[in-house]
Amino acid sequence: MTMTRRTFVQGSVAGATAAMMPTVALSQPTAPATRPIPSSGEMIPVVGLGTWITFNVGDDPVLNGECADVMAAFFEAGGRMIDCSPMYGSSQPVIGRGLERLGRPGALFSAEKVWTSSSASGSAQIEQSRRHWGVQHFDLVQVHNLVAWEAHLQTLFKMKAAGEIRYVGITTSEGRRHDLFEEIMRGQPLDFVQLTYNIIDREAEERLLPLAADRGIAVIVNRPFKQGALTRRLEGEPLPGWTNDIGASTWAQFILKFILSHPAVTVVIPATTRVDHVRENVAAAAGLLPDAAMRERMAAHIRDP
Repeated sequence: MTMTRRTFVQGSVAGATAAMMPTVALSQPTAPATRPIPSSGEMIPVVGLGTWITFNVGDDPVLNGECADVMAAFFEAGGRMIDCSPMYGSSQPVIGRGLERLGRPGALFSAEKVWTSSSASGSAQIEQSRRHWGVQHFDLVQVHNLVAWEAHLQTLFKMKAAGEIRYVGITTSEGRRHDLFEEIMRGQPLDFVQLTYNIIDREAEERLLPLAADRGIAVIVNRPFKQGALTRRLEGEPLPGWTNDIGASTWAQFILKFILSHPAVTVVIPATTRVDHVRENVAAAAGLLPDAAMRERMAAHIRDP
C-alpha cells in the first residue's frame, strides 16, 4: 500500500464521510442501505446485481428459471439496479424473460451499456438491448470499456436530453485505461462511472474515487470478488473474530462491506447464480460499515493472512 493510498484512506475516508458511514465502527448507528445519485439526489440501494457470465445461459429453461429466481430474491431483498451489456452473450434476453416472469417489477433500475466500435450503430444497439429487456427505457446507459466513447457519449447525452434515458456513464474494468478514464471524468458531465474496486484491487483509490466524489459522479463497482477468485481463495478459512464488530458473517459480506465503506462508492454489483448468495450480498449493506482503521485491518488480513 502506497503512502498516497494510506493518506487518502486515513484522511479522506475518516474525515469526509461522517454523513455516509460510521466513523467509529463499534458505536455508530446502522449505515443506510441506500445512497444518493449525486447528479439527481435519487436514492439507490447500495447492492445491485451484475450479470456478466452468470446470466449467459442461452435458452435453457431450467437455467433461465434459476436466473429469474435470483432476480426475484434480489427484488424481495430490496435490490433495484441490474447491470448488463451487449457483451454478455445471452444475458439481456435472460433478464427480459426474468422480468416478464416477475411481472415487470416497478423497483427495477436498469443499467445497460453500449458496446460497438461503430459510432453510427450505437443507437440501434441500445434499441436492440431495450427490446431484449422489454423495458420502455433504460435508467442508465454506459459506454462499455470506453469503446468509441466520444461518439457514443454524444449519442447518450442527446438521448438523456430527449428523456429517452435518465443517466449517462462510462465503464472500465480490471484497472484498464485509468488515465483516459480520469480525463473523461474531468471533461464530461457524467452521472455514473463503473470501475473495478475491491479489497485487493485498490488502484481506484488513488485518483478515480476521489475525483468521482469531487465531481459529484456516482460510482458503480464491478468485479468485487475478482470474478469469484477472491472468495474461492478464502473458502474454508475462518473469519477473524473481530469481523463481528461490523456484522460480517461471511467472506462475501466482509469484502462487500470493505467496498461499501468507501464514501465515493454508490453501488456494488456482485454477480451470482444462487438465491442464497444474492440474499447474502444484499444483507452486507445492513448494519455497521468499517471505519478507516478497520478498513486497514481488513486489507492487511487479506494481504497477509
